[in-house]
Amino acid sequence: MYAELKENHPHGTREYPFCEYHMRYFPHAFQIPVHWHDEMEIIYVRKGPLTVEIDGQKFTGEDGSVFIASPGVLHMMSAPDTPVDYFTFIFPLEFISFQTKDALEDEVFFPLRNHTRGFRPEVADRKLLGKLIPILDELVEENGKMGTHRQIQVRIRLLQMMDLLVEYSQLEELTRNASGELEKEILLYIQDNYHDNIGLAELSEHFHLSEKYMSRLFSERFHMTLTQYVNYVRLRYARHLLESTDLSVTEIAMKSGYQNVSYFIRRFSSAMGESPLRYRNGKARRDKKNKIKNSKNDVC
Repeated sequence: MYAELKENHPHGTREYPFCEYHMRYFPHAFQIPVHWHDEMEIIYVRKGPLTVEIDGQKFTGEDGSVFIASPGVLHMMSAPDTPVDYFTFIFPLEFISFQTKDALEDEVFFPLRNHTRGFRPEVADRKLLGKLIPILDELVEENGKMGTHRQIQVRIRLLQMMDLLVEYSQLEELTRNASGELEKEILLYIQDNYHDNIGLAELSEHFHLSEKYMSRLFSERFHMTLTQYVNYVRLRYARHLLESTDLSVTEIAMKSGYQNVSYFIRRFSSAMGESPLRYRNGKARRDKKNKIKNSKNDVC
């Protein structure tokens, strides 16, 4: 199953651009396909194993592992059929920067935003981990509160983590990854054209690559076929339409790139575990039930 390419939707809200995802209780294996965004992402594994791939490097996250996906870096997560439990925290660097032209901006925040510097993907230093994990637990607790106090306390924890990462020399210069740039271009092309028929022939011709190379690229770097990736993008858009519009299932299928409604329903049901209509009705019930609840575990 695919859970949640450059992501175009913002994480969090304008008033509070910080997002916490708590991923757990998966009944079967899952994969969050390769994607990237301009925000920084911290991955905190409470119970593994969780497979994490960041900028082409693959790691196994066990209990108490922490990973960093710097802005603009390709990354993905997956887990086998186990009770994996992990958090991801996503936020723009502007959320914790001071908007001043000083040494901190010049040496840390601007290079991170400009993708010339980044954090090492895995926090391997046990001493550093011992200091980070209590802060991450506090971050979860503070983000569960409401009001301006929450924002202040969350920012404090994020700045504490940034301070530790810099202190323990986790920040390093980035070299331009030519293969990574190509992968981003391919994913953007799919995102812009998923409503059309996209096959290996069309994609290979557009990027002046052989079909054999393109097929191998998807298998080795994206860990799925082109058809699977296109279906993922289409189903994600279909899910968005089911949640945010009153369009019929037929209209949603067509807008999502499916010419056969029955095929769309089968694909959606297989990926989400329920039909499009049941998903829409269930989402409406869940939204109503959770309306007055704390938002810390909601998907942003």
